[in-house]
Amino acid sequence: MKIFLNSLIAILALIVSSVEVNAQYGNGYGNGSGNGYGRQRNSIPQAQTPQEEPKALTAEEIVDNEMPNITESVGLNPFEEAIVRSILTKSVQKRIELQILKLAPEKTREAMEKIVKEQEEELRAGLPEDKYEAFEKLQKDRFKTKKKKKKKKD
Repeated sequence: MKIFLNSLIAILALIVSSVEVNAQYGNGYGNGSGNGYGRQRNSIPQAQTPQEEPKALTAEEIVDNEMPNITESVGLNPFEEAIVRSILTKSVQKRIELQILKLAPEKTREAMEKIVKEQEEELRAGLPEDKYEAFEKLQKDRFKTKKKKKKKKD
C-alpha cells in the first residue's frame, strides 16, 4: 500500500508540474501563452514593400492648386483668370523642364531669370495695371518668411 501511495503522489506531482511547465513555457507552439492561440512567429521574413515616391505634379495641377487663391486675392474676372492660368502654366512647365535638364547652377539661374522676366512681361501685357500690381504683391508676400523668433526671457 505504501508503494501504491508513493506512486500515486509521484504521478500527481508529475501531472501538476507538467501543467505548470505548460502554463509557463507553452506547448512548443506559439510564444508561450500556454493555450496555443497566442501570436506565433513566422520563420519566413516578411519583405518590406518599398515606399511609393510622391507623385510629381504636372504644371497644370500646380497652377490649378494655386489659382483659387490668386483669383480671390487679386480679384480676377474669368477672362483674366484664363490669361493668368495660361501664362503661369507655361512658366511652370518651363521650370519643370529646366529642373529635369539639371544644368550647371549658373546656367540654371540665368534660365530661371529669363523665365521670370518673360512671365512678368506677359502678365503686364495681359492684365490691367492694378491687378498686375496686386499679383506682384501677392507673389512677394508669398516668399516672405513668416517665422518670428521668440525672445528669450532672462
